[in-house]
Amino acid sequence: MRSELIVELVKAGVSGNQDAVRVAAETIAAEERAKKHIGVADRIAKAVSTTPASNVAGRQVNGSPRVRDGSGGIDRRYPERELSQLYLTQANRNACLELIEEQARADVLRAHGYEPRHRLLLVGPPGNGKTSLAESIASELSLPLLVVRYDAVITSYLGETAQRLRRLFDYVRTEPCVLFFDEFDAIGKERGDLHETGEIKRLVTSLLLQMDDLPSYCVLIGATNHPELLDRATWRRFEIRLTLDRPDDEHMTSYFTERLKEFEGPCGYTPKRLREAVSPLSFSEAETFFHDLHRRWALAQGRITLRTLINDRVRAWHNQAGRASDGDYDDRATDSSPTD
Repeated sequence: MRSELIVELVKAGVSGNQDAVRVAAETIAAEERAKKHIGVADRIAKAVSTTPASNVAGRQVNGSPRVRDGSGGIDRRYPERELSQLYLTQANRNACLELIEEQARADVLRAHGYEPRHRLLLVGPPGNGKTSLAESIASELSLPLLVVRYDAVITSYLGETAQRLRRLFDYVRTEPCVLFFDEFDAIGKERGDLHETGEIKRLVTSLLLQMDDLPSYCVLIGATNHPELLDRATWRRFEIRLTLDRPDDEHMTSYFTERLKEFEGPCGYTPKRLREAVSPLSFSEAETFFHDLHRRWALAQGRITLRTLINDRVRAWHNQAGRASDGDYDDRATDSSPTD
């Protein structure tokens, strides 16, 4: 990777392309910083910052605005969600921990001639933690999460989308980060689909090239609800592929056990009973229920018991979801503590 960057830097300098010089230099600086060579990285960054004003991004040339990078297609976040807070299968948790360890100890791997894995695909139905997992990995690595904004990347103009995507990847390469493509099938579709235009096929080809050139200090995470739509070559680019299925009863009961601990006093339900009463289809639905419960409990200010409030919220949940109610949920409640 270093030799390729140096070649690109020389080419850009010889051709007088200041934008390309800046991108290559910033990428080298980010690579040095990832290796803990802070002094060298700072010197490179300082040299880049002295670029003459005539070459600053956004300055107009011949009446046309110049755009240096793809930062406009990025939503930058700094999540603080720990991996331990997520309900994952042991196999998925182990795979994520291995990825995190490889990134954290990349110098050890490079000393043996290997690069850490850095491309992860998350597959599964909506609401079961794909975005949360991407946030947790970024948090565990202490890296920013860069979420791709498709509205700023995809355009109807021929060739423009591929150019924007290329600028976006050029921008991402300038620092260690976690790059997250939600609904990855929107941009990585199967090129053999007869219903897709040639523009989409060119875009997928461009995407594959950019993924191949992405340095290992940039972790790319793609999430999709429709893996069958992905181009086969795109699928193979991901070194780790995890499936996040809908939670089984055991996992969901564990989730309810932890969330009920947030409330003081008897609730009249065991976690299992409350899970059966709510019957959430995903962790996202369960989280929505508990957010609603917290809001109403805060507004109640102790005027009603927790048991009464939960009964009321279960009824409201079924009414709003359009599900058949089993009648009076007091019949479901018990006076036992939530330790099922």
